[in-house]
Amino acid sequence: MYLRFAKRLLLETDKRLLWKAAWNAGFRGMLSVQKHKRRLKQGQFYPPFIYISLINSCNLRCQGCWVDVASPQQKIELDHLNRIVNESKAMGNSFFGILGGEPFMHPQLLDLLAQHPDCYFQVFTNGHFIDQHVARELRRIGNTTPLISVEGSEIISDQRRGRLHVYSKTMEGLHHCLENKVMTGVCTSLCQSNYRDLLSEAWVDRLIELGVFYTWFHIYRPVGPDAHPELALTPEQQREARRFVVNIRASKPIVVIDAYYDGEGQALCPAATGFTHHIGPWGDIEPCPVIQIAKESIYDDRPLKDTFNNSAFLRDFREIAAQSTRGCIILERPDLLRELADRHDARDTTARKTSLIELEQLQSRSSQFDPGHEIPEKNLAYRLAKKFWFNDYGAYGRHFKAENWHRPANDKPVETKV
Repeated sequence: MYLRFAKRLLLETDKRLLWKAAWNAGFRGMLSVQKHKRRLKQGQFYPPFIYISLINSCNLRCQGCWVDVASPQQKIELDHLNRIVNESKAMGNSFFGILGGEPFMHPQLLDLLAQHPDCYFQVFTNGHFIDQHVARELRRIGNTTPLISVEGSEIISDQRRGRLHVYSKTMEGLHHCLENKVMTGVCTSLCQSNYRDLLSEAWVDRLIELGVFYTWFHIYRPVGPDAHPELALTPEQQREARRFVVNIRASKPIVVIDAYYDGEGQALCPAATGFTHHIGPWGDIEPCPVIQIAKESIYDDRPLKDTFNNSAFLRDFREIAAQSTRGCIILERPDLLRELADRHDARDTTARKTSLIELEQLQSRSSQFDPGHEIPEKNLAYRLAKKFWFNDYGAYGRHFKAENWHRPANDKPVETKV
């Protein structure tokens, strides 16, 4: 598997883009994690990886979307985006996740990427706005990997994403990237309607054949104003998905990302461990993209390092999340998030102004935390990488004991019937 992947890297890539990824995202990304660890030991905090939703607009209307994509357009202007990146670089960061809405609807996205050649950007996109010109620009700039979402077959994609001909337009954008040798990934939000079609070796083999270098299977989270809880996976299906990812990592020449397990197969939450936080289109600093409450903003009159380091709200979130579950707190304990918002008088960061009501209405359901069913990594490279650079940073050791884990009284996790 290692030799086959090395062959792919040598024969299927633009070597300049490969070097950019290896240096900015790989080597310098690992250094940023080491700085994060040192800061934690000194009682200081700044996340080594930041998600930025730079616009709320999108051309699709996906089931379970939490972003106010149909509201009047709100975007973070280029000077403020540069400030976020520059102040983060001063803290040692070099790797950023760019979200929306649809990020390529932001008129200055390519300008942002070009102005920071010493960084690496992962852009979460539906691919519809990546034409040949945009793909050539991504290759020229060289420091960006599009992560293109594919949610099923033509019929399922139209249903999941609320528009017609979604799949063909997404695949067209994917092909433009691959034809221009842009380092490209494909992600899928696994749910009941696409689970059997895309969680398969046949799909992974097709991605490899196309020239895709990495993929990401993440679990559908029924949140937002139109949550569609019937699409959520059962605990058994989540376990099967984890097992599939571990096996593919050990057998196929493609990188498979996951952000919710350590090398021993124990669940974790990147926001609870402090690995990442999120900045929304209105500039609000949130724990993660799906938790839409905040106290601080990028527009506050102080440096971001002070905002992150001194935020009692974010610190309280991390402690509550780590004390409560190794999984996803918005799925397992939404009641605690509502209490957190009340305690800090945190604001609703949505345009619809219903996120607090949505938290009250959420039922506790299972997430990636599945005590007694841990599935360790088989691939030694992944296992070592997680041990040194992607783990819980002691967050759960300080706060959490699995034997004390509990859901709200008289509440049981919802399990989708299939």
